[in-house]
Amino acid sequence: MARFKKKKSSGMQKINTSALPDIIFMLLFFFMVTTTMREVTPLVMVVAPEASEVQKLEKKSLVSYIYVGVPMKKAKFGTESRIQLNDAFASTAEIAEFIATEKENRSEEDRPFMTTSIKADKATRMGVITDIKQELRKVGAFKINYSSRKVAKIKY
Repeated sequence: MARFKKKKSSGMQKINTSALPDIIFMLLFFFMVTTTMREVTPLVMVVAPEASEVQKLEKKSLVSYIYVGVPMKKAKFGTESRIQLNDAFASTAEIAEFIATEKENRSEEDRPFMTTSIKADKATRMGVITDIKQELRKVGAFKINYSSRKVAKIKY
């Protein structure tokens, strides 16, 4: 009589990978939807001043940012504080045009709620900030926010 021998399994069982592409595309889609892209490339160094009372902005989509600080490329642009609007250096005279374009980009209902946030380095002279505020007053941008960081409280 002949004997039947069982085949011995050679190693581990194979993993079913038929659902793997679906999982990968689902994760890719999730990260694409939840990730925010950087809107402005910083050209100036900003170390925010410290504040004891800090409030978060409610609607960040209605905020226009003005950056003020020492340029990152000091050899090319100098060591004096410069104003950055979007991705370019600007003068105080260009602020009015910047605010007008920001207002045009917003819907009619959102325009009264627009806020201008000044992100200034803590070493920036107050004269530059005053010039910016004067230009903002001329165009009617009265809601101004100063970006800062919260002071770390030390407990004894």
